[in-house]
Amino acid sequence: MKLIRFGEVGAEQPGIQLADGTRINVAAFGEDYNEKFFATNGLERLENWVTKNQKICAVVSQDVRLGPPVARPSKIVCVGLNYAKHAEESGMAVPTEPVLFFKATSSIVGPNDKVIIPKGSEKSDWEVELAVVISKQASYVSKEEAMDYVGGYLLHNDVSERGFQLEREGQWVKGKSCDTFAPIGPFMATKSEIADPHNLDLWLELNGERIQHSNTSDFIFDIPTVVSYISQFMTLLPGDIISTGTPFGVGLGFNPPKYLKAGDVMELGIDGLGVSRQEAVAYQSNA
Repeated sequence: MKLIRFGEVGAEQPGIQLADGTRINVAAFGEDYNEKFFATNGLERLENWVTKNQKICAVVSQDVRLGPPVARPSKIVCVGLNYAKHAEESGMAVPTEPVLFFKATSSIVGPNDKVIIPKGSEKSDWEVELAVVISKQASYVSKEEAMDYVGGYLLHNDVSERGFQLEREGQWVKGKSCDTFAPIGPFMATKSEIADPHNLDLWLELNGERIQHSNTSDFIFDIPTVVSYISQFMTLLPGDIISTGTPFGVGLGFNPPKYLKAGDVMELGIDGLGVSRQEAVAYQSNA
């Protein structure tokens, strides 16, 4: 299945994208795609419900806004420097164990929503990433059983403010958590939709120029390793998102570095997980 959420910001309804690209409204199922949904075997229950009730589901226009495919998770855990060439372009050593940081869930937006360049930002950057959605509570799981806890996959743009991240005191979270810095979607593909998550092309274009292009086969740490590793330090809850790192080609790595400016357009995609598009806009005070 491909899970979508659609509608105005804060009022999204659950839906499904069918194999032919048609989007249908499954609000009659009565549940949003949140922690409770995933924790109560929601993916299987929804699939069974759709099989029986698809005919009563209204078609959703392609013009309707897509929201984040997963309702606000308890956390986004990100893996840094998980591609060797990205570590090199960042001027950092290839890690010997996964580098973890958090991204605030308040940064989540829909796949085609605008990305706001934060107040005081001069170094906002892009990062196409494969994200993993956890389907059941995971604590101290082994690498061998880790994939049993994966519900599906998402396209994620891990937008980052490098000055906040690398030049200010403290941890990376400041440069990762600005509002709108986590566009996800267009849909969440369940595990059955993706034959091999370790062999997916991923790419990002800035204003039509392809500047990131790699394959998840280049992971330093694969998905079972990452899920198991994170679960040794914290409980992963149903619906939580793990973002698995970005490949070579971020703005920080250019000589000289290249960063987002108002009007720039990022378009990105991953095999089997669709394409998203975000326009960068300048911060404006609501006061």
